[in-house]
Amino acid sequence: MLLAADVGNTQTVFGLFDGDELREHWRVSTEPERTGDEVGLLLRGLVDLASLDGLALSCTVPPLVRAYEEFAEREGVSLLVLGPGTRTGIPLRYDDPREVGPDRIANAVAAVERHGAPCIVVDFGTSTNFDVVSAEGEYVGGVLAPGIEISMDALAARAARLFRVDFSAPETVIAKNTAASLQSGLVYGFAGQVDGIVDAIRGELGEAQTVATGGMADLIVPHARTLEKVDPFLTLEGVRLIWERNRG
Repeated sequence: MLLAADVGNTQTVFGLFDGDELREHWRVSTEPERTGDEVGLLLRGLVDLASLDGLALSCTVPPLVRAYEEFAEREGVSLLVLGPGTRTGIPLRYDDPREVGPDRIANAVAAVERHGAPCIVVDFGTSTNFDVVSAEGEYVGGVLAPGIEISMDALAARAARLFRVDFSAPETVIAKNTAASLQSGLVYGFAGQVDGIVDAIRGELGEAQTVATGGMADLIVPHARTLEKVDPFLTLEGVRLIWERNRG
């Protein structure tokens, strides 16, 4: 059994794989100050550590990498941390490949394996990431934009009469109250942003399919004409594939 972990700035997603089958998955808040002991307490509540063949980690929060390393060393669990030197099976055509987040690489790897190339992955997380794979199966770059939740937080913090709202689509674009107005701006604003960026990418790359993933994908996909597929566990699948490519 493999435990794949996608540690993002806001949330952490775990997936328990038996071979290539995702048996269980969990989503928890990311706490950057967690210690190795706290990681151990968390994971013991989710899985039988004795059943694990290994732990594969994609982490965008550097302090937590050390916490997972401490946990793995103490428990004797084989650990793979996605990063420089990790075999991915996909060429990175980036000025400095070390700058590419491991979650973005995992998304690209899984997109090629599951959906084929060329492909544009749109990941709705703390930031909205657009990652582009060419027809030759190469990672050729992407786009980073502010995410939905942090945009809502910033608006509520900076505008005295505005507030956080539930992340759901309003009944109509033209809203009749403040809460629905905010929801309309978020949903249709981000859908329009996605369509504009995907159109611009296709203008440079040529025709390419799109795959959406991340916690907010289901909210935006129905309202964005350029988003064709939703693959909610794309990142975890990429982490699993990279683990397999680094065994032995």
